[in-house]
Amino acid sequence: MTTEPSVLLFFIDGLGIGERGPFNPFDGLPAAAPLAIFSGESPERFRDGIVVPTDPSLGVAGRPQSASGQTTILTGVNAPALVGYHKQGFPNKALLEIIEQHSIFRQLKQLGVGPITFANAYTSRFFSERPRWVSATTAAVEAAGLQFRTVADLNDGAALYQDFTNQLLIERGEDVALRNEEEAAEVLARLCAAHRFTLYEYFITDKIGHAQDMVLAKKVLTSLARFLRELLTRLDLDRTTVILTSDHGNIEDLSIRNHTLHPVPTIVWGSKREKTAARIHDLTDITPAIVELLTNIN
Repeated sequence: MTTEPSVLLFFIDGLGIGERGPFNPFDGLPAAAPLAIFSGESPERFRDGIVVPTDPSLGVAGRPQSASGQTTILTGVNAPALVGYHKQGFPNKALLEIIEQHSIFRQLKQLGVGPITFANAYTSRFFSERPRWVSATTAAVEAAGLQFRTVADLNDGAALYQDFTNQLLIERGEDVALRNEEEAAEVLARLCAAHRFTLYEYFITDKIGHAQDMVLAKKVLTSLARFLRELLTRLDLDRTTVILTSDHGNIEDLSIRNHTLHPVPTIVWGSKREKTAARIHDLTDITPAIVELLTNIN
């Protein structure tokens, strides 16, 4: 366990700040706090978290997309502006070059900040049948030459799958145990305690947004919010700054299959939350804020 200041970047794909109404699964779902944030309303400040409505459009016309938004979050580079458009799905060659040079993991490694880690587990199939396209997160980890966590690590209590309950892994035939929110939170809290920087990625929200499944959305958001609340009660927030953010809106408006134009919530917890929140305006600010937190020790 390290006693130096640390940061957890909790990335949730497809989480925007929408209006109340029948197509927003957060409306009338108090169990989804502190993720239930509505445009023009003051959100519940669980554990004194500060919510910053954050611009994912970055001055580029069109709907924000995953590949370019995640590249921006994980590098601090305005990727849509640099390539001239919002890129959906997986990073192309231009975005991969940005990640290779500016990955948050690579920046921290070059600055001597460590240990650092990606908390998510990969299945053996990923390594044996390397996909043609990889996520921005995968590319960011590889840019720093870090080791990926596996299902074996997950079974040892040293990793989480992006579905932190493991239900999806079980459905795919992996020999893993089902986890509840408290058990998953305990695993991630331990990883945070052992590292200066930890990234955890969750993207079921984006899939549900595209599917426009209200029933599943309410179920998943309730579970995700409970996981987050359990996690925050287990972390030493005097030492650890938690930054939760997203790449674009989606699940907050199930009237459409597309991403939204809404701002995304960046929520900051920890003793340095006010200073950190004050410097975040759009997705380019996430990586610089993390670097400052981990190198400017005051």
